[in-house]
Amino acid sequence: MDPERARAARELLAFYREAGVDAVVSEEPVNRLADQIPASAPAAVGSGGEPEARKPDLLSRDLAAWRSRNDGRASAGPATPSAPPPSPEAAVTAAREAARTAASLQELRAILERFEGCALKSTATQLVFDDGNAAARVMFVGEAPGRDEDLAGRPFVGRSGKLLDRMMAAIGLDRTSAYIANIVPWRPPGNRTPTPVETQICLPFIQRQIELADPDVLICVGQPSSAALLNVQGIMKNRGRWFTYDTGKREIRAMPVLHPAYLLRQPLAKRQAWRDFLALKKALEG
Repeated sequence: MDPERARAARELLAFYREAGVDAVVSEEPVNRLADQIPASAPAAVGSGGEPEARKPDLLSRDLAAWRSRNDGRASAGPATPSAPPPSPEAAVTAAREAARTAASLQELRAILERFEGCALKSTATQLVFDDGNAAARVMFVGEAPGRDEDLAGRPFVGRSGKLLDRMMAAIGLDRTSAYIANIVPWRPPGNRTPTPVETQICLPFIQRQIELADPDVLICVGQPSSAALLNVQGIMKNRGRWFTYDTGKREIRAMPVLHPAYLLRQPLAKRQAWRDFLALKKALEG
């Protein structure tokens, strides 16, 4: 390959990796939710009147493979129409009812593994449930997993997670003395922001997770977590302030803090984050 083309190809792959593209599906877009494989287009006719060689039917091949993986059906033969997805209202209601039945964190995780009400589950690699010590006095809750978390199955393990580890270490904490989770336990495609509907569907599960973990202090990492759990808007004006969160069993102290991803983009804000973590240290010592 020409060196210039090889360099351009490497740069393009690096761009795709940063954008969150981590799998090559086919050369053309595929509607993986279609119930029927579209009829193949008629073969083009060449100048001599003979049909030209047809490209491989990538759509049929990929769709058949997807059905085989997900439904266990043979790729040959007509597909059985799948049940329509539940409405957002029905999905939220189902999430509330399912979360309520969990008597332990292990049961809650198993319920989430079976839950089909959130479409993010079908595009994520795996469930990202928790990390750290569930018996710890402090619990950190972020927004949603990224690519690294999706691959590892643990929250906050990428660049943001490494910074969070250093921030915790600065006040004497680590993953054996803190519990970590996210509002949304599945990675949104391309690391996009979860939609309000996706957040509302997943909210009953994280609320039950907090209730079961029963920490003394809750740290909401970033604006989305603070809005969902504390109903506060504006991370800059609310970071470092103490609020009250009702776990269902008791009221605990809760504080919004700046997300490590924001601190990576705005290093000067680390001074504010340091003050907030010092306040956290004081609360844990009190």
